[in-house]
Amino acid sequence: MNVGLPADEYDKLRESVFTTIWNELDPLEHQIEDTESIPYDVVLPALRACGAFGLIIPREYGGAGLSIAQYLPILAEFAKIQGGIRAIVHVHNSFAHALSEIGSEEQKQAILPGAAVGEKSLAFALTEPGNGTGMDLSTRARRDGDEYVLDGRKWLITNSDIASHFLVLAKTADREVSAIIVPRDAPGFTIAPLPETMGCKGAEHGELTFTDVRVPAANLVGAEGEGIAHLERALEISRVFIAASSLGTATRALDLSLRFAKERVTFGRPIGERQAIQRYLAEMATDVYALRGMLADVAAKWDRDQRVPAESSLVKQFGLEAVGRVTDRALLVHGGIGYTRKYPIERLYRDARLNWLEEGPPTVQYLVAARQLLDGFTFDDAFDSATR
Repeated sequence: MNVGLPADEYDKLRESVFTTIWNELDPLEHQIEDTESIPYDVVLPALRACGAFGLIIPREYGGAGLSIAQYLPILAEFAKIQGGIRAIVHVHNSFAHALSEIGSEEQKQAILPGAAVGEKSLAFALTEPGNGTGMDLSTRARRDGDEYVLDGRKWLITNSDIASHFLVLAKTADREVSAIIVPRDAPGFTIAPLPETMGCKGAEHGELTFTDVRVPAANLVGAEGEGIAHLERALEISRVFIAASSLGTATRALDLSLRFAKERVTFGRPIGERQAIQRYLAEMATDVYALRGMLADVAAKWDRDQRVPAESSLVKQFGLEAVGRVTDRALLVHGGIGYTRKYPIERLYRDARLNWLEEGPPTVQYLVAARQLLDGFTFDDAFDSATR
């Protein structure tokens, strides 16, 4: 069971991160959106100084060791500001956390202490340009003595421009997927940028090419053929993190809409006094409230060492739908001026759409949740477990 940091230490860390978010990072929004580039010389030192890189890395490796219930509000706060910065924090913490759970002690000792202070970073290399995921992968890793030799391509790999290590999913046999750590400087491994994205500007989602890339056999995570199990474990909690990002973006959109509804006057009255606007605001608040409750439930279960495959897909799916509705209504509340860059609404609208795609699109979430339901998962069981 993960109880996280004591309350006083957590409050101090949270205050430090929140201060950095609003005093140092949020003012960079227009620069990043204008240049479609993150000023790493400013952002990375700020994230290191406040401890944002080690939030859910265990304390024995130099991290803060937050529980998931403690981490989600911090990640949600990052999702209120420029989306490229949130992507950096999310990907780094998600897969450093995954390595802490599935890596060997040697792998954890080699990477996690540096990751906890932002000197090293792990990215996840799954998606391919010509294939689906899982058994459809075409990237291959063949054993050659004390090494694996990798060949293939990956793309849309977030943090590809700053990651020091990549957790690569590759076929080690026709019906066998394995996870292998590949360092950035491995000979034959090249990284190229892809076109800029709709939202979350500045975060790089690059293309990786492996041409006879050799890494030590000790870089295999677990055993051969365990890649799918590792993938499911990593995505299970990372989907919850995406839902928390949806919550942060939705909350910011609601807050901005409430403020605007009080300030904007038409026909001598604030628009917040009009029934149509009140309905929009109430609908937005309903989504925020419901998503917050779902996240609290799934975080409590994970921190009790329960698996949450159904809940994680359900909360991820509800989160992306909720933030879609909330940002739609925020644009309606603001009217034409919300379509300009005077307010952050248009950016929040664009940033939120990445949540539809990260850690699997809606079709995948429906599939995972339905399989769990057909295998016997019930909400009665979920309510019962919460009382134990």
